[in-house]
Amino acid sequence: MRLKNKSIIVTGAGSGIGEGIAKRLAEEGAAIVVNDLVPAGGQRVCDEINAAGGRACFIAADVTRNDDMKRIVDCAVQQFGRLDVMVNNAGWTHRNQSALNVSEEEFDRCYAVNVKSIYLSCLHAVPIFRAQGGGSFINIASTAGVRPRPGLTWYNGSKGAAIVTSKSLAAELGPDNIRVNCLNPVMNPTTGMGELFAGGELTEERLARFRSTIPLGRFSTALDVANAALFLASDEAAFISGVCIEVDGARCV
Repeated sequence: MRLKNKSIIVTGAGSGIGEGIAKRLAEEGAAIVVNDLVPAGGQRVCDEINAAGGRACFIAADVTRNDDMKRIVDCAVQQFGRLDVMVNNAGWTHRNQSALNVSEEEFDRCYAVNVKSIYLSCLHAVPIFRAQGGGSFINIASTAGVRPRPGLTWYNGSKGAAIVTSKSLAAELGPDNIRVNCLNPVMNPTTGMGELFAGGELTEERLARFRSTIPLGRFSTALDVANAALFLASDEAAFISGVCIEVDGARCV
């Protein structure tokens, strides 16, 4: 078991990539705090991990709210005695459209979920990590922050901010033995946000056009991202910090 006795938080884990990460890390021995804004999905993932012989608890909380983020971090310490890894997976996007058509409310939500949540996680997880002698952040960004395309400008910007923030944190927190890394998945049509990314119905024509830009010829899966997260969460990555791993089938090359 590569993560035996590790306590890990996964935000936005009630479906999609977050669900895949939570279940994969649990398979390798980690105790998982499953967080999601939607209780039904989060509790289901938690129950399925426990039914499979893993350890998990669920907390419904909004990662854009300071008090809620504190509750998430406190939950890990209270339930499992410590916190080793914080996976900031929760994300949101506006619909694919002209940058000028995105409302101020949509802009604010995009940056709150994709960037502010990282800030809040640091406020509450870093003191725990320092007291324990170290820890790890894994921030789920996107290929959109590396190779942006028209139509998702403010989402692209938020993911670019997440990437640069992660690198800066890696440099700042390294002396505390706190690692900070990013994963940049390419589009996964099954995450629930596929139509927002595409700007409309996920027709086969639309999917084929996007798929043709990925040299390996397919979209990312939750398991692809989860396996990369597993490596970064494990002791095998003990000297890896400040990096962004593109899980994208070479789309960003």
